[in-house]
Amino acid sequence: MKEEPNKLDRRNFLKAVGAAGLASTVTETTTGFVSTGAVAGPDDSNDTEKTQKTKVQQVPRRKLGKTGVEVSCLCLGGDFSFIDKQIVLRKALESGVTYWDTAYNYGGGNAERGIGKFLSKNPGGRKKLFIVSKAAIFWGAINAEKVENRLQTSLKRMNTEYVDLYYAFHGLSNPAQLTDELKQWAKSAKKRKLIRFFGFSTHKNMAQCLTAAAKLDWIDAITTLYNFRVMQDPKMQNAIEVCHKAGIGLTAMKALSRGVRRLQPVETEQDKKLVGHFLKKGFTEGQAKIKVVLQDKRISSACVGMNNVALLNSNIAAACDKTRLSQADIEVFKEYAQATCSGYCAGCADICDAALPNTPYVSDIMRYLMYYNSYGEHYQARRLFAQIPSNVRKGLSDLDYRLAEARCPQHLPIRKLITEALGKLA
Repeated sequence: MKEEPNKLDRRNFLKAVGAAGLASTVTETTTGFVSTGAVAGPDDSNDTEKTQKTKVQQVPRRKLGKTGVEVSCLCLGGDFSFIDKQIVLRKALESGVTYWDTAYNYGGGNAERGIGKFLSKNPGGRKKLFIVSKAAIFWGAINAEKVENRLQTSLKRMNTEYVDLYYAFHGLSNPAQLTDELKQWAKSAKKRKLIRFFGFSTHKNMAQCLTAAAKLDWIDAITTLYNFRVMQDPKMQNAIEVCHKAGIGLTAMKALSRGVRRLQPVETEQDKKLVGHFLKKGFTEGQAKIKVVLQDKRISSACVGMNNVALLNSNIAAACDKTRLSQADIEVFKEYAQATCSGYCAGCADICDAALPNTPYVSDIMRYLMYYNSYGEHYQARRLFAQIPSNVRKGLSDLDYRLAEARCPQHLPIRKLITEALGKLA
């Protein structure tokens, strides 16, 4: 059988693994396992010249719901400082990864400042980009004034007059927060040409938030937690479908599905089986996870954190590759999801909140522990944990988690994980 021309070069990948060793070649961060490309330094003076001599593969584009805009099917997530990652921004733009995702608080503000630095040196690049930013108000009341102030700060940081897509929420968990006040603010911001489109992101109670948004005529796009694990949930599938039919553009985040307990790329027998299966097909595990999300045509783009050129190249290869995963491949993901569910929080916060009505933070703590264990983002995890009210943090060790554990669909050992979080994040 003739091999498809766009198939990932498995031989070269395996050759790199053999030369460098699995431990050094397969590295887990906020994106997939690394590609075989070399990591360029931040000031590679020969980079531009090399790019001009080589035709750069362009990432495919997809329509973003009813907006009338096409975006790259791979979105550059930037939950870190872009100031010293200018080479990543340049390579992304050159490869057609023109959908950039950031937020007011990412990298302590340095994600947006890094984009501003890039645009100041490459002003012609702005019209090629589709930039999304977020007010990212996690705790406390949210109102139009707060959102406006954060947007104005973001515009100044990024050296731009407008944001293509703006999210008031980075982590909407209750549809009731989509108030008429925010609707009127979004309408005003569009009229003033500060934003083109408006929406929210969600990684808690996603199905409820998406279903509610589908009934609103002022939500243009949503970034939602969506990966091979979450797609097993019928409620989530229904929510994705109603949003798609309503013309809401959908971007998948957390596509690589990092668990709260996973410390190494290949730790268990289930991990080895999953990695081995896709290596035989010519994909890294991370590349396969991106492909299974993008195989869902209702999804406009997969947002993945990529903080070096090797990771960017690996994910670009996955997005450009035209090989479809088979039903057998999808079953491998399904089996892996079932076998390892006790290490993954699926964001169904309403279940924990009902069991622990005075402590509506359990799913957040699970996510912060994931950042610490699986992403290696220790500072970020601790910073977010510190934002939980101090009286709640102090009382976490005294709570009875048995009811929450009994109701958890993922069978998470919640007390054990909370204890771990207190030891690492407090």
